[in-house]
Amino acid sequence: MPNGSDARSGETRYLADVVLTCDEDFAMIERAAVDVGADGRLAWVGAAADAPATDAPVIDMGGLLMPGLVNTHAHTPMTLVRGAGDGLPLMAWLTEVMWPREGRLRPSDVWWGMTMGSVEMLRSGVTTTCEMYAFEHEVIDAGRQAGIRQVMCPGVLSVAHLDQGGSVADRVAEIARVHDEQNDPSGRVTVGFAPHSAYDLGVGPCAEIAAAARERDALLHIHVAETADEGDALANKHGGASVPRLLADAGALDGRVLAAHSVWLDDADLDIYASAGVAVAHCPVSNMKLGSGVARVPEMIERGITVSLATDGPASNDDLDLWEEIKIASLLARVTALDPTVMTAQQVISMATRSGGEALGLDIGVLEAGRWADMIRLDIDDVAFVPVTSPQELIAHVAWSGGSRHVTDVWVGGERVVADRVCLTVDESRARYEVQHRAQRLAQESGT
Repeated sequence: MPNGSDARSGETRYLADVVLTCDEDFAMIERAAVDVGADGRLAWVGAAADAPATDAPVIDMGGLLMPGLVNTHAHTPMTLVRGAGDGLPLMAWLTEVMWPREGRLRPSDVWWGMTMGSVEMLRSGVTTTCEMYAFEHEVIDAGRQAGIRQVMCPGVLSVAHLDQGGSVADRVAEIARVHDEQNDPSGRVTVGFAPHSAYDLGVGPCAEIAAAARERDALLHIHVAETADEGDALANKHGGASVPRLLADAGALDGRVLAAHSVWLDDADLDIYASAGVAVAHCPVSNMKLGSGVARVPEMIERGITVSLATDGPASNDDLDLWEEIKIASLLARVTALDPTVMTAQQVISMATRSGGEALGLDIGVLEAGRWADMIRLDIDDVAFVPVTSPQELIAHVAWSGGSRHVTDVWVGGERVVADRVCLTVDESRARYEVQHRAQRLAQESGT
């Protein structure tokens, strides 16, 4: 690369055989250069032959560079209860197995659960996760040390925060303090608010939490319409109104809202989402495993609703591999519609990258100057990527043949956190040991 007097300093230039930008045009650049600034943001992306002069180190990575994947709904510390309660319907799974074990969690348990889950995500190419959980200080600290970008949405759950008919005010004040202390848009942690659901808390408390989120322009993250009958009690109480209608009427959808699952929505509900600008975290594998149903994603997209992809927790999936969601989301939509043209490879890859960034309100998910340098390298010198006779075929390979096994290197904010498939930030063997032994204790103490 040529040097010159106008060369930028403090950068690193990466060369790749292919860059998949995941921008609105879904540009694919062959023999490309990606410049990462000292501030952790992308300084330049384009063809290597057109790259500006630089004095920076030049590293030829080969392979394919693309944005890191964005997991928009997870309960990652539930690595501690992975596999428990398999085969139970949602409410029995929660009340008979999950909540009894989680009720015995210690802060250090959550730290190790989040640490191990962060390794799993980073190694599979997930660079950002939106977490809905308690023990928010431990989740934030573990994620920060692992190097993953996170939107931490401390949860509010009736079993923990509405005992004996109490108010959510104390919990809201607690989350507000976490937001004021930890929210850092210029760093890797942002903080939102997460009422579990209207069926658990009631509409009034959800609206109260939503108001606190709006005061801080923070994300409100909530489960909506995951199962067919979870809103029946509320509907019976409120003249048949759906949960989206009730939340909208209470003002709970007025701010920045990310609704997880959103499986059982009718046309009126979808129109409410579109009008309010509600984004969706689509969790196809979890929805299938728990027998919850199939979300109407094509109809959402037609209405202009931002639909992102998510794994849900590692106890209802049971992994944190977003590549599975990429493939299954599209296949599920196609087989449901009996239409192979529904949800293209470009659309579903965008859902895991650009749309994820949009749903979370972060400068991620696209490789373009000014955004965070959250990116991954795929090894395309692999049988799964052969043959390639056109750019469209390579994109198809990424969506249908690609997977976590092809992720070799990962950067978050310009920092390399995975190199040659090894996580550089966490002692993985120690994390596995800690989670195994802590999980055994939880199972014994809860008797489940």
